[in-house]
Amino acid sequence: MILDASCELDYLAAEEVPAIFMLRPRSGWAQWIMREEFDIQPQVPVVEFTDVYGNLCQRIVMPQGRFQLTVRYRVLVADYVDTDPQAPILLVQNLPTELLHYLLPSRYCQSDELSALAQSIIGETWSNYQQVETIRWWVRRNISYEIGSSNTATTALETVNHRRGVCRDFAHLGIALCRAINVPARMVVGFLHELYPMDLHAWFEAFIGGRWFTFDATEDVTRGNRIVVAYGRDAADVALATLFGNFTLQNMHVTVTPVYNAQPTQAPTFNAY
Repeated sequence: MILDASCELDYLAAEEVPAIFMLRPRSGWAQWIMREEFDIQPQVPVVEFTDVYGNLCQRIVMPQGRFQLTVRYRVLVADYVDTDPQAPILLVQNLPTELLHYLLPSRYCQSDELSALAQSIIGETWSNYQQVETIRWWVRRNISYEIGSSNTATTALETVNHRRGVCRDFAHLGIALCRAINVPARMVVGFLHELYPMDLHAWFEAFIGGRWFTFDATEDVTRGNRIVVAYGRDAADVALATLFGNFTLQNMHVTVTPVYNAQPTQAPTFNAY
């Protein structure tokens, strides 16, 4: 499917505010960026860099007063996520070195404190893709999705104890449980077609059988039609806006709309990442 997506941010700054935005998706195996607009008002210099996870980041100093940032994309995405029930979970000694940090506990994902729970969830499940799918389904069945039930400081351990949260919390818990059984896992943020209420979304990926697979515990079945914007260990790495100063976010508006009459300029392959 081809999707048009947008995110509009409207700030009021009481002073000059340095900021880092992470709002430019990249083309890859699972998506192709056909068109992109990045607009800021008033115009100020933008310095772009790539962080340690490969995300495109935009460094800006917001002037005092009103500041608006709007991004718009047209993206060719896969209608379905890949699955492979027989994909084996790799032994730690066989994992690529650059992925080992995705096994470690992180700020929001205390995997070292969830080992017993993770083992009880997977039980005698074969050591393959199905272990992670079992974790995803356990989170889906046991955590209640309640808007406003958590905040930006809520951790995976707190989500287990309170049994409620939003997409960010579902992702953190899935990540922590995967790491607790020695499966590399990372957080993903972006857009999801037909999300309700519409907003930016979070899910997780697990490294199984030599590649990354997508899992979303907020759904009965993980759907496709996603636009990936950023990857990281947890929410601390994938904040779409990080501001250093006195400001107010006055409005945020997100849209995702299918495009039925556009033709892709190039078709990506969707069976690997």
